[in-house]
Amino acid sequence: MTNTIALVTGAAGGIGAAVVRALAEQGTAVAAVDRDEEGLRKTVAALAAEGLRAEAHPVDVSDHRAVDLLVDRVERELGPVDQLVNAAGVLRLGEVRNFSVEDWAATFAVNVNGVFHVSRAVVDRMIPRGRGAIVTVASNAARTPRTEMAAYAASKAAATMFTKSLGLEVARYGIRCNLVAPGSTDTPMLTSMWHDESGPQGTLHGRADAFRVGIPLNKLASPADIAAAVLFLLSDAAGHITLHDLTVDGGAGLGA
Repeated sequence: MTNTIALVTGAAGGIGAAVVRALAEQGTAVAAVDRDEEGLRKTVAALAAEGLRAEAHPVDVSDHRAVDLLVDRVERELGPVDQLVNAAGVLRLGEVRNFSVEDWAATFAVNVNGVFHVSRAVVDRMIPRGRGAIVTVASNAARTPRTEMAAYAASKAAATMFTKSLGLEVARYGIRCNLVAPGSTDTPMLTSMWHDESGPQGTLHGRADAFRVGIPLNKLASPADIAAAVLFLLSDAAGHITLHDLTVDGGAGLGA
């Protein structure tokens, strides 16, 4: 991936930041995108201190006009985007009967609309070049029902089918579209779900009251674990793989 250019959303922390680092360490110039400007600049500054190339682009992916301007700027100033990683995501918890319209809309604005906005803008520029690779970070919750996570699960299922359908449309142009579906990963999104010492144990060993079986490998994924899967699907080693959904969850979804 040396001398290629990537655009990564959700780059201020967690999985997105790990993907930015992994790409930069491979010699990729990365346009790092997130609406968290402070966190984004910290991520990029840490990489720059190590001599790695990444640029901060504070943008809300739910704003299609801002996204179009972002992709135009990246292509003009950094160069043609070879790889796109849709890693931006939000989590709002709650049972459906008490779930607010605002939380539902916010979930879909980022997790679905954001994937649409960025993918459309990038792929439109990839098509004339006849090359490109896209990976959307979805979730094992797209296939496994979770209590209090209906909005998140539905949004990730939508992003999954959007990415596969897009991949079908653009395969004839040499553009590959794949997904990585993490399970429980050691990020602030996960720890925000823990309210006491039972939280980590419930994640690892399961919770009967939530119909959750736990993680057979008995450990959380690290953001670097997910980033490694993303890099594989972006790389030439996956050159004949498209429309694939790679689950990285330690067996939590029982292979679903």
